[in-house]
Amino acid sequence: MLVATLSTIGIVVSLMQTLVVPLIPSLPTLLNTTTTNASWVITVTLLASAVCTPISGRLGDMFGKRRILLLDLAAMIVGSVLCAMSSSLLPSVAGRALQGVAIGAIPLGISIMRDELPPERVGSAMAVMSSTLGVGGAIGLPIAALIVEHADWHVLFWAAAALGGAGALLILRFVPESSVRTPAPFDFGGAAGLATALLALLLAITQGAQWGWTSPSIMTLFAVSILVFLGWGRYELGRRHPLVDLRISARPRVLFTNIASIAVGFALYGMSLSFPQLLMAPTETGYGLGLSMVAAGLALAPSGCVMMLLSPVSARISARFGPKLTLGVGSAVIGLGYLFAAALMDSVWQIMIASVLVAGGVGLAYAAMPALIMGAVPITETAAANGLNALMRSVGTSTSAAVMSAVLANMTITLGTHQLPSRDAFQTAFLISVTAAGVAIALTTLIPMRTDAVESR
Repeated sequence: MLVATLSTIGIVVSLMQTLVVPLIPSLPTLLNTTTTNASWVITVTLLASAVCTPISGRLGDMFGKRRILLLDLAAMIVGSVLCAMSSSLLPSVAGRALQGVAIGAIPLGISIMRDELPPERVGSAMAVMSSTLGVGGAIGLPIAALIVEHADWHVLFWAAAALGGAGALLILRFVPESSVRTPAPFDFGGAAGLATALLALLLAITQGAQWGWTSPSIMTLFAVSILVFLGWGRYELGRRHPLVDLRISARPRVLFTNIASIAVGFALYGMSLSFPQLLMAPTETGYGLGLSMVAAGLALAPSGCVMMLLSPVSARISARFGPKLTLGVGSAVIGLGYLFAAALMDSVWQIMIASVLVAGGVGLAYAAMPALIMGAVPITETAAANGLNALMRSVGTSTSAAVMSAVLANMTITLGTHQLPSRDAFQTAFLISVTAAGVAIALTTLIPMRTDAVESR
């Protein structure tokens, strides 16, 4: 029940990533605002999850992982209710930010599993929990599309609040508080520095296409991010109880796993952004498949199931051959899926096969990451280390969102009064994701597999 409860929570909070995707074309009208302003309903969730996930992990190590897990869900419930009761921009942006906070529940759940489960169960349980970050995003699209098609759009957020409440009750019933703690004062300076640097970086990445990559605003944001990161790193190295232990994070096994996580996160979001648009493109384009939002979501739904089903398989491969091999194989399967899509994209079944391949690779790769991280950090640092790894995935998805959006927005054809991504745009997006998978494979080969955790103890 512990594993089932935490995995369910993981799926629920990751649903927040794709919850409003069916609303994207209608958001400016629904919120009575401009397209640029409406994009913040999407962007703010990404920013909030990236900033709060490592902070949430550190708070869990210090004050109790179950307690912080409940606070994350409480933020999601409040944010969902705020969105459900609003039809204007600012409350919706605030609510979506609170929903983004809940993503920190996934690394917290992984850490609780390490603390509470017997050693023989930890590998498979962590693999399932890690995969929920992709599973929720994959199954969220058809569910959200069905709700939007048959009910008022506010129902989306009432449903999210209800799921959050049910999840909190499950935690209270089935998840014990971990006895593993790191008693230390909270590093408020480190949290403020990390939040500032991440906000500047991710804001530049997500808004670069709209504001102009060489515009003074974007260049200033990148400069601020670099300077603050450098100052933050120096500050953290001088702290006795830092928010992020950079000495542990700099160990080759942790460092290269985290960098590989960026590449895998990039490749995952490439599927989330490009496949639905290709499936829904009008058949008059000559390459579009003409599906409705619901049909496109259902066509991609099997990918979420594949991620979940392959997670235990990933754990068994990791147990027998090591998580490094699993991460490399997963990255290779992702690349194969995108190559398949680039070569064969003329029917729905071809895109379904490509999405299943990509999802299978992501499931293998995501499930291997916690095992690599957990084997290299002391048990008192597990939530913070997993939070940092989740952050790296978020950086990858943010970067992918910016790059893929720019490709699909700038390589277009005209159909009537509409500008639509061209066939070359989709193929370019797929080949960029193949490159990201190749980078992940290269980084995986650099991961050393000696037991760093022994040194940390």
